[in-house]
Amino acid sequence: MGSVNGHAETSVFSEQAAVPLTSPSVTRPTPSDIKEVIARLEVPFHHSVIVWRVMNSTKGKPPRGQVIPYADQRAYTDRLNDLFTPAGWTRDYKVNTTANFQRGKDQKTVAKIVITCELEIFGFGSHSATGEEWADDDNAATSAEAQAFKRACSCFGLGRYLYQFTGVWVDLDGHKRPKRLPKLPAWATPEGWLKGLRPGPCVGASTPADSQPTEPARREATASGEAVDLIRQIEALQEPLDRAMYRGLLRTIAQVWSPRAIKDIAVLRTVLKHMQAAQRGLLRLDAAVNTLGRGGLQPVLRKFNLRSLSDVNDLKKLEQVVLALEALVGEASR
Repeated sequence: MGSVNGHAETSVFSEQAAVPLTSPSVTRPTPSDIKEVIARLEVPFHHSVIVWRVMNSTKGKPPRGQVIPYADQRAYTDRLNDLFTPAGWTRDYKVNTTANFQRGKDQKTVAKIVITCELEIFGFGSHSATGEEWADDDNAATSAEAQAFKRACSCFGLGRYLYQFTGVWVDLDGHKRPKRLPKLPAWATPEGWLKGLRPGPCVGASTPADSQPTEPARREATASGEAVDLIRQIEALQEPLDRAMYRGLLRTIAQVWSPRAIKDIAVLRTVLKHMQAAQRGLLRLDAAVNTLGRGGLQPVLRKFNLRSLSDVNDLKKLEQVVLALEALVGEASR
C-alpha cells in the first residue's frame, strides 16, 4: 500500500496517461505562461450560464430545497476553446460498467456506468477524473461523461470555485423548482474575482459581503477547494467499491474511517489514486469471473487464504486475485 506522503505504490492497476495519435506541435510554456493560463481558467463563469440545481428537499409546507450552482459542460468547452482554440486541447473517454450490487436507497440490484475522462491541454499537461451514474438511468452515460469531464477540468482550476458552495435553502413551488434564485456572491462573478475577491474556506451562496483576503487566505481557500473536490470524488467511489475495500484503503493509508477526517491534501490524493486503481482492478476481476464463471473464483480465493471477496480489502490482495484469475482465463483460451 502507499504511504501517507502522497507517493503511491506501483501497481498493475496504475493509470497510464493516454497519448493522442496526433498532437499539434507546441512551444513549452514558461512558468509565467502557466501562471497566467491557470489564472484565466480559474475565473468564474458568467452568471448567464449558471444554473441552480435542487439537491435536497423537505416534505413540509411550504416545501424547501437546498440548491447549489453549476454550469453545463458546454460552458467548460467554450472557455477551453476561447483560451486554447478547439485544436489546442483534447479529451479521451474510457467507459466501464461495474458488477451489479444492491443500491442502499431502494435495495434494488443494479450496476453503475463509470466513465474516465482524460483532458489534455497541449503544452500544459493532462489530468483525468471519473464520473459515475446508475445504469438504470436513461441518461446514465451522458451524466457520467459530463461529471468526469468537469472534474478533470477542475484539476486545471476551471470551474473549481463551484465546489466552494455547500448549498442554500430556498422555498420551492409545486413542481419543486426554486421560487426565487439566490444571488451569486461577488467573488463568484468574473468582475468580483478579477478585483481579487475570494471565498472563505467553505461557503454557501448566501455568504455575507466579500472582503479582500490576504495571500495566505487565498492559498488556504484554493487548498480547501481542492480538498472538497477530492473528498467528493472519494465518497463517490464508496458504492462502486466493496465496503471492505473502501474502508480498508481508508484505514490502511490514512488511519481513518471517513475521507472527511483527512486534513492533508497529499493523503487525500493518495487515497483517491488507490481507490481509482482498486476500481479498475475490480472491473478486471468482474470480467475474468464472467469468463470463467463463479466456480473459477473459489479456488483462487483459497489459494490466497481468502474466504470471500470481502476479505480482499487492499490493492495487494486484489492484484494477486486478479492476476491469478486472468492467468486462468489465458489458459482456458488456449
